[in-house]
Amino acid sequence: MAAILPLGDAAVLVRFGDSLSDAANRQAIAFAAQLDADVPEGVEEIAPGLVSVLLRTRPGTDFWRLSGELRLRLQDAPVEVAGNSWSIPVVFDGEDLMEVCDRLKLAPGAFVVRHNDTPLRVLATGFAPGFVYCGFHSPALVVPRREQVRPMVPAGTVLFAAGQTAITATPIRTGWHVIGRTIFQNFDPDETPPTAFSPGDTVEFTVAM
Repeated sequence: MAAILPLGDAAVLVRFGDSLSDAANRQAIAFAAQLDADVPEGVEEIAPGLVSVLLRTRPGTDFWRLSGELRLRLQDAPVEVAGNSWSIPVVFDGEDLMEVCDRLKLAPGAFVVRHNDTPLRVLATGFAPGFVYCGFHSPALVVPRREQVRPMVPAGTVLFAAGQTAITATPIRTGWHVIGRTIFQNFDPDETPPTAFSPGDTVEFTVAM
């Protein structure tokens, strides 16, 4: 059962799990799409996260009225909506690639094949503008994040950790493993919406030629 929580006096969080899982992520994405199609009274913004949906509300919106409406809507299982499909070319030359391969006991070529062999879902966008989380890799490809945070990586950096691949769209600090780079840019502040990817989209990674 989802938890419905007030965040101050101007937001409500609908949380589908305490930790990241495929099921909780799918529920969050589907519920956000359901709300987008029929926005509850008093809600100004709907933002799906990895396992939750954030609703930004207008001043004076009654939490108990809104939470009751959300609870009623949750009684009907949200239907997943198929997203767009993307093919993202990657140059696999990241400075952490060999360390990742050593952890997984794979040659670099074998790692790239395994990394690219199954399309991933866009789990969420956020953390930084255009930053995109893609998952999930098989358990055999799971490595923890780095112990040291890098001071900065550029936009287009392809990151790997915790069964996911992520793509940066702005320069950021990161504790993820740097495995490559792409020319694809997921963030343009002059566009509406500013991100190309949406949660629930499918991403196929390929080797850049």
